[in-house]
Amino acid sequence: MSTPPPRRRIVLWRHGQTSWNLEHRFQGTTDIPLTDEGLAQARRAAEMLARLRPDAIVSSDLSRAAATAAELAALTGLEVRRDEALRETYAGTWQGLTHEDIQARHGDEYAAWKRGEPVRRGGGKLESEVADRAAPCVERNAEKLPENGTLIVVSHGGTIRTTIGRLIGLEPSSWEALGGLSNCCWSVLGPGARGWRLLEHNAGSLPLPVIGDDT
Repeated sequence: MSTPPPRRRIVLWRHGQTSWNLEHRFQGTTDIPLTDEGLAQARRAAEMLARLRPDAIVSSDLSRAAATAAELAALTGLEVRRDEALRETYAGTWQGLTHEDIQARHGDEYAAWKRGEPVRRGGGKLESEVADRAAPCVERNAEKLPENGTLIVVSHGGTIRTTIGRLIGLEPSSWEALGGLSNCCWSVLGPGARGWRLLEHNAGSLPLPVIGDDT
């Protein structure tokens, strides 16, 4: 965990709504597009985030995140750098299943995950392995910012949570304490005395329910 440069800011922005979000299905790395409402959410959020005058945008290469990022790019004129390191957690056989399906078929594994234990959900990746790829990607892009610069990172609920946990120095067993992000809401990291600190979490225009992989 590196020490952030003075006054730089990272905004971690979750993608808009998808049909699988509404159905409470685990998406993981499955490439599910935005719904019409998800696209509208991205446009509304982009109007607010553009006011931050971001210096760079980096996005997961999955279409739901890339389409969300494109709305901000259209307002700012910035190029979106896509990086597969920002993809959601691969959840193996859990992908496409609802939380009810998972609890019925993999109850012990699901309960252990909810307790904060390291679990390869559906034979997929550990949350710490997701942080191993996503957090360095965010830091590399933040290091390129000018002084006082702002980086917008467009990603997924689970990946954002693990990245925040890693960057602010929490133990993986505590990452569940970071509540999930609603569609098209964001969290903000800024410099603290000993590294990155969480300045805002699940911010947006109005409080919205969290629906998705990390409900």
